[in-house]
Amino acid sequence: MTDPLSVCLTFDLDAMSAWIGSMGSRNPSMISRGEFALVAVPRLLELLARHEVSATFCVPGHTVCAFPDLIRSIKDAGHEFGHHGWVHENPAKFDRDGEKRILELGLKAFERVGVRPLGYRSPAWDFSENTVELLEEFGFLYDSSCMGHDFYPYYLRKRDQWTLDDPYVFGPTTGLVELPVTWGLDDYPAFEYVPGVNTGYSNPADVEAIWWADFDYALKNCPGGVYTLTMHPEFIGRAHRLVMLDRLVGRMKEQAGVRFTTLGAYAGAWKAANPVDAWKAKNPLRTGAGAIASL
Repeated sequence: MTDPLSVCLTFDLDAMSAWIGSMGSRNPSMISRGEFALVAVPRLLELLARHEVSATFCVPGHTVCAFPDLIRSIKDAGHEFGHHGWVHENPAKFDRDGEKRILELGLKAFERVGVRPLGYRSPAWDFSENTVELLEEFGFLYDSSCMGHDFYPYYLRKRDQWTLDDPYVFGPTTGLVELPVTWGLDDYPAFEYVPGVNTGYSNPADVEAIWWADFDYALKNCPGGVYTLTMHPEFIGRAHRLVMLDRLVGRMKEQAGVRFTTLGAYAGAWKAANPVDAWKAKNPLRTGAGAIASL
């Protein structure tokens, strides 16, 4: 019997922070889009409970402070939390001390509701050259922001170096598990309209076809792998999209060889089964072994 495919439903609960931190908006109407999370999260919790599925909610500290009771309702329902910055800011726009402060602020916010996240997901999946080392420093188990695979985890490297003139330099492999993502399995590009940035408003049936095709491929070809859907309550929680998600989860549950789990549970089990040194020996291309160092 082959190892099951793990399905991780993840929700980036940005609320107002994405429009404030990423967009820099001063527009109350635009910021109110995030407040729709108050409607969407109860809907999603009901859907997840009905399907008996545990999910991972990646939340900025700003959102934790704005809606602690909402966060507690997610916690009480048994779901996992991931660190998602302070106010959904791009870490690459900060120096090392500034990025460290963002991580500290997010953790302090979670402490107020009795949570210490095991994992991290960068706002908009942006990293700085310091991000991986900082995540190590803070003792995170996993990250879910990078795109070096689609259905299998891997260990992140730190201190890679690159220029336009020299060969790529691979840095040392860390013990930080990467659970990869892709924009094709994210609801934001498909569903949210932002003038001049994102067209949004795709037909949910078309999006379902894409998400299902990736799932079907992973199920048939990637035993033991992980299929990660990235969604935002403010977007996926609109009625016609929620109907699609309900249908999609139901179809996935009907398939043999599938289990639903959280990012943290999957990462912990995978790391235990794949010690870093043994994994490096099996994946030399990920470590830079044999790469041309100079011309």
